[in-house]
Amino acid sequence: MPLILPARTLDSGFNIDNSLRFNDGDSPKVSRSISSSGSSRNATLSVWVKRGILGTRQQIYSNKTADSSFEAMNMYFNAANDRLYIDHNDGSANKSIYTNMRFRDVAAWYHIVHAIDTTTGTATNRLRVYVNGTEITSFALDQEPSQNADLRISDSTGDQSIGDDPRDSNDLFDGYMAEYNFVDGTTLDPTYFGEFNDNGVWIPKKPNVSSYGTNGFFLEFKQTGTSQNSSGMGADTSGNTNHFAVTNLTATDQTTDTPTNNFCTFNSVDCASNITLTEGNTVATANTNHSAVRATMGFRNGKWYWEQKVVNVSGQPAVGILGAEAPLGNQINAVPSRLYRASDGDSGAKYSDGSAANYGDEYVQNDIIGVAVDMDNGAIYFSKNGTFQDSGDPTSGSNKTNAAFTDLLTATSEHWLPAVKLYAEGMSINFGNPSHSISSGNSDGAGFGNFEYAVPSGYYALCTKNLAEYG
Repeated sequence: MPLILPARTLDSGFNIDNSLRFNDGDSPKVSRSISSSGSSRNATLSVWVKRGILGTRQQIYSNKTADSSFEAMNMYFNAANDRLYIDHNDGSANKSIYTNMRFRDVAAWYHIVHAIDTTTGTATNRLRVYVNGTEITSFALDQEPSQNADLRISDSTGDQSIGDDPRDSNDLFDGYMAEYNFVDGTTLDPTYFGEFNDNGVWIPKKPNVSSYGTNGFFLEFKQTGTSQNSSGMGADTSGNTNHFAVTNLTATDQTTDTPTNNFCTFNSVDCASNITLTEGNTVATANTNHSAVRATMGFRNGKWYWEQKVVNVSGQPAVGILGAEAPLGNQINAVPSRLYRASDGDSGAKYSDGSAANYGDEYVQNDIIGVAVDMDNGAIYFSKNGTFQDSGDPTSGSNKTNAAFTDLLTATSEHWLPAVKLYAEGMSINFGNPSHSISSGNSDGAGFGNFEYAVPSGYYALCTKNLAEYG
C-alpha cells in the first residue's frame, strides 16, 4: 500500500475556520430525518476527523433506523483495532470493507473519502476508500456488492446521524470533525475536496461539487446555535438546507482546531493509565497517584503560551513541561521536568528534575495558570490569573527577569512538551482551543487562539500555522 502521509501542517490559500468537538461522555450527535429517498447506487462521503480517545467503537456516519433493523450504511472506527469499518446492508446481507490501516495518530487530521458506485462493471471500484488523498487497496475484509445493487445509502427509512448509532445512541464518536460533505447521487474522488501541496502533504481545498443531490449536505460548523436551522451548528451550507439537529453540543464545542490549523491537545497515547482525557483531549482527570500526561506538540525553539484552568484540587497538581523522555509515573521528580506545583499553605513550589523550591502563590480550583516558554532564551514563566509569579517578565528576553527556570537550553532534554502532573484532580488545558468558557477573549500576535488573559508580546499559541512560522 502506498505511504499515507498524515495531514499535520496545512497552510494554503484555503482555510477551514471551524470544527465540531465531540465528547463521548456527553452523548453528542447531529442528525436529521429523511423524508424522500435519494440515490441507492451512487454517493460520496468526505470528512476530516481528528481522533480523541482510542479503543472504542466510534460512529462517523450512520443512517440506521431507530429500531433493530440494519438496512443502512454505517461507517465507524472499530474498538478492537482502531481500523475503519464500513458496512452496507441491503436488508439481507452486509457488503463490508474493513481497512488494514489503523487510525491511531491523535495529533493528526485524517481526510476520509468513501466513494460508492454500484453501476460500474469493475467490482473493486464499487466501494472505494481514500485517506489523505491516497486510495486504500489493502483490506482485512472486502465484500463488494453486485453490479447495480441498491444499497441503503440515502433511504427515507432511516435518519442521517453523525457521531452515534441511531438505534441505541451508543458507539459515540470522540474527537473532532470538519468539512463534512455528503454528495447524494454522484461518485467523486478526493480531488474534489483536497490536493497535494508542493511538499506532498494532502491539504483541503474548497469543495468542487456542482450538485449535492436529494439528501446531500455540507456541514462547515460555522455557527454556534443549537436550533435545526441556518444559525445552528448543524447548518447545511450546500444550498440544500438539509440542516441537522444538534444533541448535547454547546457553543464551546465549536472550535478553531481544524485541518488547516491544527491545535495542540493532550495526547491520549502519551498518558498515564490512571488519567482520563475528555473534551477532545483538552481535559485531564486523575483518580489516584501523581501521574502525568504530555501534549501532542513539542518545541525546541520559539516562544509559546498556553493556559490551564484548575477543574478541582485534591492533592497538589503541577503544570509546566516535561522532556519527551521523562517517565509518566507517580512522582513529581521526573527527569527532565520544569513544573509549577500547587502546595499546601500560602505559597506554591517549583520543581526542576524533582528538586523543589518555593515559588509563587498557591493555586486552587478555578484558578487559571498561564505558561510562557521562551525557548529562544531558555526560560519559562508562570502566571496565576493573569499575574506572572515572582514578578517574572516573559518579555525580558535574554535578561530572563525573574523567570521560574532559566536553563532550558542546557537541560538534558532536547525536546520539551507541555504537560500536567495530577493526583486526584483535573485540569482543563487551553492551547487556544478551549473547552471551558472564556469570559474575555485574547488571541496571540498572529491572531490565533482564544485565551482568558493577554498573551505576552512575542509569544504564540501552539498550532501548526504558528509552528511553521515561528517554531
